[in-house]
Amino acid sequence: MGGIPSVEQKSIHEFTAKDAKGKDVDLSIYKGKVLLVVNVASKCGFTNSNYTQLTELYSKYKDRGFEILAFPCNQFLNQEPGSSEDAEQFACTRFKAEYPIFQKVKVNGKDAAPVYKFLKASKGGFLWSSIKWNFTKFLVNKDGQVIRRYGTSTSPLAIEADIQKALGEV
Repeated sequence: MGGIPSVEQKSIHEFTAKDAKGKDVDLSIYKGKVLLVVNVASKCGFTNSNYTQLTELYSKYKDRGFEILAFPCNQFLNQEPGSSEDAEQFACTRFKAEYPIFQKVKVNGKDAAPVYKFLKASKGGFLWSSIKWNFTKFLVNKDGQVIRRYGTSTSPLAIEADIQKALGEV
């Protein structure tokens, strides 16, 4: 349980994910951008602070080659119970999110989304690779390689210096 799965892909850019409306998105469109990939939930104790800070980071760095990819997930105490479109509407209406909200995914288990299998294989977590809770964050460089993984308790603003470094601003 929790072992790191074998993944053949070498870059996040080799994956396709579905947006909140079910349309395929080729992640190669993000080549050359620094990414913060986050599993999100609308009914979590960390929701307000994370969404607020993610929106702040996005507003500050979106024109400098930074993108946030938010993946709603209902695996942790059913804290994202609605549809993918509900999750997108929640983030965009309540928190003014302008970054992409993707289709709901599983981040753990045999049915985990392939992109999450890649992320976890690239940077395992404490003790094992499984995602422990909502708002686990992966910072990905311009070449699609995972730089670092951050747990739920690491606020998005605490990652700002790492984002600046990945953007080549430090």
